Amino acid sequence: MIDPQTLLRQMFDAAVASAQPNICVPKHMPSETPRGRFVVIGAGKASAAMARAVEETWKGPLEGLVITRYGYSVPCEKIEIVEANHPVPDEAGQMASQRIRELVSGLTADDFVLCLISGGGSSLMTLPTEGLSLEDLQAVNTALLRSGATITEMNCLRRHLSSINGGRLAADCHPAKLLTLMISDVPGDDPTDIASGPTVADPTTLADAQGIVDRYQLQLPDAVLDALKLAQNESIKPSDLRLASSEARIIAAPQMALEAAASVALKAGVVPHILGDSIEGEARDLGVVMSGIVRQVKFKSQPFEQPCILLSGGETTVTMRGQGRGGRNVEFLLSLVVALNGLQGVYAVAADTDGVDGCEEVAGAFGLPETLEKGRFLGLSAMAELENNNAHGFFEAIGDQLVTGPTLTNVNDFRAILITDTRDLCVQ
Repeated sequence: MIDPQTLLRQMFDAAVASAQPNICVPKHMPSETPRGRFVVIGAGKASAAMARAVEETWKGPLEGLVITRYGYSVPCEKIEIVEANHPVPDEAGQMASQRIRELVSGLTADDFVLCLISGGGSSLMTLPTEGLSLEDLQAVNTALLRSGATITEMNCLRRHLSSINGGRLAADCHPAKLLTLMISDVPGDDPTDIASGPTVADPTTLADAQGIVDRYQLQLPDAVLDALKLAQNESIKPSDLRLASSEARIIAAPQMALEAAASVALKAGVVPHILGDSIEGEARDLGVVMSGIVRQVKFKSQPFEQPCILLSGGETTVTMRGQGRGGRNVEFLLSLVVALNGLQGVYAVAADTDGVDGCEEVAGAFGLPETLEKGRFLGLSAMAELENNNAHGFFEAIGDQLVTGPTLTNVNDFRAILITDTRDLCVQ
């Protein structure tokens, strides 16, 4: 009827398709033309595709600038698209961020600003606070990516070192009316954490940011440590009157993507179970936990009977201890297959919906009953590669990577595990 790996790929594709900007942006466009200027700004891996959806929908005059990741640009006629680096910021992102601030300066109450935000915006829309350099922010991002800190913790620290995030961009837009459309890539869909919340109030404090530095023993430049002691670097709070005419809406989120994937599973005759859309924690630890759930289903028919598919999303973390190529989705997957040890009738996929897992231009990979054997045939120890944080290298060697190229959206991690007696599916 259908090959298990094909089914998993179809489910991933459905999850990505459900969050495409041309589907979710038009229904949230403003209904009235402003008396003044209509300005479009934004940042994120999906921001260029979101901008194109705006141009295709809006019939009146508009102008604007958005920043997206290298390779994620799409053609627009009126909105300028600038490409910059992710996950470590670069000069292109810094210069474009300054231009966005200049674009919204001097607006009036008759003007309207539409801000398009998606995952990746924290590094793409980067503008150091006074006294810091781009190199300082690069050092912060690099340290955070290796630390094992959660995305919430990362963004808290980054907000307090920025002159554009943490609600500051919304303050720059005042007194114009501001509507922010967000594609969520964070657990819990907290607008404060999506691209470090440039247009929403931030309840966290400088003390919270310092606590993250201490908790993970981050080795940061002295200028950064000094900046965290300055009251002028506190982010914009909910009581700030400059945010009174600002509204933020989440237009696509991980739960929607999981539900789209679940529909594909049902059509294939397999019952899906969504375990959660905001699962966090160390990626390899989650792999071990999920292996235990798989065995309980496989051998005890609890809490579900096979055949079934376990779906989950969220954002795990990887603490880099080895010299490998990282990747939280593939690290989860390699941990899972090591723990399952070739268990028959279990097939899995883990991938990032933006098409990039960690710093690799690879979305993720497939874990199959024969995965470990494929590695052994090539002289590879899956456990050794896991300990070296080199899951990308392992799955590349055995030929089971999932490569999509830029998906032009981002609703975070996608994990699906098919558990079945192999007689239930006609494997091609």
